[in-house]
Amino acid sequence: MRLGLKADNLLERVADWFNLAPKPVAHAFFGMMASRTLMAGVRLGVYAALAEADVILHAGDVVTRDLLDELSGFAPVHAVLGNNDHGLVGELPESIELELGGVRVAMVHDSGATAGSPRRMHRRFPDAAIVVYGHSHVPFDGPGEGGQRLFNPGSPTERRAQPRHSFGRFELDGGTVAPRLVYL
Repeated sequence: MRLGLKADNLLERVADWFNLAPKPVAHAFFGMMASRTLMAGVRLGVYAALAEADVILHAGDVVTRDLLDELSGFAPVHAVLGNNDHGLVGELPESIELELGGVRVAMVHDSGATAGSPRRMHRRFPDAAIVVYGHSHVPFDGPGEGGQRLFNPGSPTERRAQPRHSFGRFELDGGTVAPRLVYL
């Protein structure tokens, strides 16, 4: 089973910063601060991966229902509520736990401060082999507590202080996990 992982789109906020006119979702998804050519390449990189995904996980800050609808055109989507998802309150859960490809996966938007995060995530999701989270925009793939793996896909649209945009891909097969951060 192949999973596409995303977080932290923040479409409306970035558009406001740069005074961009509203655009159709297909264009607004990556119509942001970099040149249109660069963002078209980012969009194509993410879309190519999503086209191969069996399931899409979005770790919050989806911002619009339209984006969820667009993503669901690629594969079934599981998303959690982010701190910028004001219009999706009551529609998205704050956290979710799923069994995918024989692997227990948990997802939440904000894992809290980096210090202590492995312990907090293990306490909150003791049965999860992988905890996917967003919020910081900092891509991370590393060990948690008790054999758990922590994974933040970063952001394909707002990289903040990171050198590149990113998202994640997982291969789940028979209980084994092969996560990968993808840099654009």
